[in-house]
Amino acid sequence: MTHELQRVPIPAFADNYVWIVHDGGCALAVDPGDAQPVRRWLAEQNVTLKAILITHHHADHTGGVVELAEETGATIFGPANEPLPRCDMPLQGGEVIESPGDVPITLNVIAVPGHTRGHIAYYGNGWLFCGDTLFSAGCGRLFEGSAEQLFASLERLKVLPDATEVCCAHEYTLKNLAFAEWVEPDNNAIRDYRAWCESRRAANAPTLPSTIEREKAVNPFFRVDSPTIGNRLAEHFGTTPQTPIERFRLLRAWRDRF
Repeated sequence: MTHELQRVPIPAFADNYVWIVHDGGCALAVDPGDAQPVRRWLAEQNVTLKAILITHHHADHTGGVVELAEETGATIFGPANEPLPRCDMPLQGGEVIESPGDVPITLNVIAVPGHTRGHIAYYGNGWLFCGDTLFSAGCGRLFEGSAEQLFASLERLKVLPDATEVCCAHEYTLKNLAFAEWVEPDNNAIRDYRAWCESRRAANAPTLPSTIEREKAVNPFFRVDSPTIGNRLAEHFGTTPQTPIERFRLLRAWRDRF
């Protein structure tokens, strides 16, 4: 017997989430860096893992992939141009995946390079699984790609419908909000969101998913055109960035050292 499609964040390591999408019978897992919490959840819920979706190659997103696939027979989807431990269905971005592993969802694959060269995201059913490209109130570090790539990737995600639920891979929200409030201190939406997130974490509950609409209100990397952010960048770096990409590059460099 199947039920309405649900998505659940499974905590892993110190601050990762493995997102599970299931209908009560079949499930897919996004970025299972650790097999054990996923295995435990599947057993508790009596749900069968049918597909694994990888956004990028970092070990905290791929460490449990082979183990889970060998145990369950799940099909592994992942970025074609990254060194993955295993990938059955390599993806470039632009593909549409219909019912991966019998899970009744249609997913659009979006190329979002920047954090890594071949990073991809999955969008469907109003949910965005964006790995380490977009975080609530932040974005990923530039490990392999360029600022231009990551900026373009975020702009690609920014135009998704406002109601899109942003399912990031890490619980970084409060850390990101501290920086966001520093660079845009007159933004009341950031202050209000921080208070809500603090109450969630105090209850040991996730701050995620966020939404695209919320990120437009609080995420400095979505708000590089904010006059306050422009002024703060000029004060901090002693130079006035003239273009959105220049503001983005300086903002990411500042965040790296914050």
